[in-house]
Amino acid sequence: MYSLHEGSGLVLLVVLAGLQIAAEGRGTPPCRPGFSEDVYKVVVPDITEKGQPLFNVRFISCGRGGLVQFECSNPSDFRIDAYGVVYAARTLQHSVLPASPLQIKASDTTTQQQWVTQVRLTPSTRSGQQVQEDAVPPVMSKDLKEIAFPSRNTDSQLKRMKRDWVIPPINVPENSRGPFPQELVRIRSDHDKNRSLRYSVTGPGADQPPTGIFIIDPISGELSVNKPLDREHIPNFHLRAHAVDLNGNQVENPIDIVINVIDMNDNRPEFTHQIWNGTVPEGSKPGTFVMTVTSVDKDDPKTANGMLRYKILSQNPESPTSNMFTINNKTGGIITVAAGLDREKVPQYTLIIQATDMEGNPMYGLSNTATAVIRVTDINDNPPEFTAETFFGEVPENRVNVIVANLTVTDKDQPNTPAWNAVYKITGGDPTGRFSVPTDPTTNEGLVTVVKPIDYEISRTYVLTVEARNEVPLARGIHSPRQSTATVSIRVIDVNESPYFEPNPKLIKLEEGMIPETTLTTFTAQDPDRFMQQSIRYSKLSDPANWLRIDPNTGRVTTTAVLDRESPFVKNSLYNATFLASDSGVPPASGTGTLQIFLLDINDNAPKVFPQEAEICEKPEPNAINITALDGDLNPNAGPFAFELAHRPSDVRRNWTITRISGDYAQVSLKIGFLESGIYEIPIIITDSGNLPMSNTSYLRIKVCQCDINGDCTDQQHIMAAGLGTGAIISILLCIIILLILVLMFVVWMKRRDKERQAKQLLIDPEDDVRDNILKYDEEGGGEEDQDYDLSQLQQPDTIEPDAIKPVGIRRLDERPLHPEPQYPMRSAAPHPGDIGDFINEGLKAADNDPTAPPYDSLLVFDYEGSGSTAGSLSSLNSSSSGGDQDYDYLNDWGPRFRKLADMYGGSDD
Repeated sequence: MYSLHEGSGLVLLVVLAGLQIAAEGRGTPPCRPGFSEDVYKVVVPDITEKGQPLFNVRFISCGRGGLVQFECSNPSDFRIDAYGVVYAARTLQHSVLPASPLQIKASDTTTQQQWVTQVRLTPSTRSGQQVQEDAVPPVMSKDLKEIAFPSRNTDSQLKRMKRDWVIPPINVPENSRGPFPQELVRIRSDHDKNRSLRYSVTGPGADQPPTGIFIIDPISGELSVNKPLDREHIPNFHLRAHAVDLNGNQVENPIDIVINVIDMNDNRPEFTHQIWNGTVPEGSKPGTFVMTVTSVDKDDPKTANGMLRYKILSQNPESPTSNMFTINNKTGGIITVAAGLDREKVPQYTLIIQATDMEGNPMYGLSNTATAVIRVTDINDNPPEFTAETFFGEVPENRVNVIVANLTVTDKDQPNTPAWNAVYKITGGDPTGRFSVPTDPTTNEGLVTVVKPIDYEISRTYVLTVEARNEVPLARGIHSPRQSTATVSIRVIDVNESPYFEPNPKLIKLEEGMIPETTLTTFTAQDPDRFMQQSIRYSKLSDPANWLRIDPNTGRVTTTAVLDRESPFVKNSLYNATFLASDSGVPPASGTGTLQIFLLDINDNAPKVFPQEAEICEKPEPNAINITALDGDLNPNAGPFAFELAHRPSDVRRNWTITRISGDYAQVSLKIGFLESGIYEIPIIITDSGNLPMSNTSYLRIKVCQCDINGDCTDQQHIMAAGLGTGAIISILLCIIILLILVLMFVVWMKRRDKERQAKQLLIDPEDDVRDNILKYDEEGGGEEDQDYDLSQLQQPDTIEPDAIKPVGIRRLDERPLHPEPQYPMRSAAPHPGDIGDFINEGLKAADNDPTAPPYDSLLVFDYEGSGSTAGSLSSLNSSSSGGDQDYDYLNDWGPRFRKLADMYGGSDD
């Protein structure tokens, strides 16, 4: 019970409902009207003023509203309003309180149904002053507590308001089963003694989302919860209570009410993973950390509802013991508690982990389980062991990169791990390093491989000692057994080896100029097969200049021609020849050797002038020609050279002079003041410096010409001497060839055109004059019948005799079928010869458009004109009449193709 500060004018009573709400959830029962309590226990002050509210009885109306009326069994001392609030009807003292319970009846004016409850009044034992201070509102049977609030100071407006009181939070259990609405607190103000007030609450859960959770009776000020609360959704609510009069004026300062939702154990622990994976090395000591499992509980972690405890329910397999692991019941950390983890025996353990709230209480706590899979990782606790003590193999000599033997091992560690992968090492029997043992990555076998050639003549067998290890060292305390070492016996197979020259290449030094059939040296080969009786024969494989010959049996090399150091086959005075040595083995083997001949120079080449052609001006100054000499020999058989003009012809020394500049160069210039333009050949004698000097007369071709101020030739001969370049000549030839091709193509085209004209001379264009053309329609006729042409059909209808006209219906076999005859165009009686082409074209169009006409490739009859034609007569062409009385000269006007007809029918004797 909380007391008010002395001097408080207003009292706001908050009655806390102490109703115990069961934590176990069940369905909300249907609404049943009636009082909330059968018996109310109320403590009243020793002295109660008239009109002072004492307590409130709560009636569950179930939607009946104002249809329920209240009555009191002692109306002289107490009165009750329509909202169930009981007031003092007069000033009462505890001595006059009735001893029997006060009865309150509720009646439904519609159904006449009644409900009765009792109120036991208990006087307070405190003094009047204390009661005045406490001003405790009626407390119901739920052990309600009173909370007083500071009131406004009415003595003076200048005095500040007292500090607000901190209202203790109201605790409401979550998941209440009802019935709802369920009372929580009652808010009252001491101003309701003399006027009616209205109460309200605001905030989340009341008038703000989520709305409708809390409601307040505006008359009695009773705050209720309207539905079950969920702490995991909203752990607390902050509401503000208001008290106003009927006009809406505020009579009290708003107070803050905090409602805490009390947690209930309504959530099971949930593991963050249903399956947990961990590893632990085999052979781990007890206490080795493995993994940590984690579970969460949505309940309040500050209460036992959210305090979890872990334990291991089962272990599979239970080897070597059933308790290989333990778990920290608070943190969920799993560690080993026993030795004996061996991956080769048990590679994996499966643990069932249980998490229980309520600090692990098996009776009240909620539990959940998860699976922990612990994989035992491999360590190198098993060395590799060979499957045999000795392995055998064989290899032909001189073969490399050949696998001789496969070494197999077994290892109990996990395959394809560093603790399983084998590494082989040769520890003995191979001092020269001719073998190696790499590891096959797939089978883990050791591949004994030859890496250097093996000579059967040196060693016929090899015995190797090979040791097998892993990529990582063995675990502490594990030693390699004897089975980790094996012996490999290798037999070498003898093969026919190729002969070899020694030395190779062989170098000899000779002077050039050796005469043919001179023996130079003996170039022989050795046969490495000492245990085979074989003979060797020699042959020449490469001799670029064809200077040498080798004896097939002895290998003696002789010359077949003179050796010349200046030959193009000699490079830097060195001549190379290759020879072949073949043995008599089966199959035969051969080897090559190179003979290098270093040719020493002798003075066998005379010097020559260089350059051989030059130009000089007619006047000697400032022109001169610098010359040198070319000598194929080397020093000292070459320069320095001596230059001299020949004595013959005599005009050489008279017109020219030569001056030596250095040992290799000289200068030639005009000796006279003027020399006529032309080409002159100057003989120059050049002598080298050999031990036996050699001289040679070379001719220097000099062109003397007129020069400009710069010393360049300007005469016409210089220009003519230039001539045409190669590019210009090729361009001219290409132009001529292209021109000839064009002419040939034109001739071929003309011939083809003439052939086309001869083949299609009867075809004309519509624009051509029909008098100058003969139309050819490419018909082959119907046989001999078509050769008998009846030219009378071309006569005019008006000049032909009636009996000569073919009756309708009498047709030849090759004539078109009897159908309604098409209407061909009618022409005048005497057409002009120039209209014959138009007539024929119109007839062709009519025939093409005739649906009764035969196909294109059928026989066409053109001598049938049809009946009733008004065309003019062509009787002048009738061959049956006498030709003497006709004048056919006018046919000559129709063109050259009708002149033949004019000659045939013109009556000419020719």
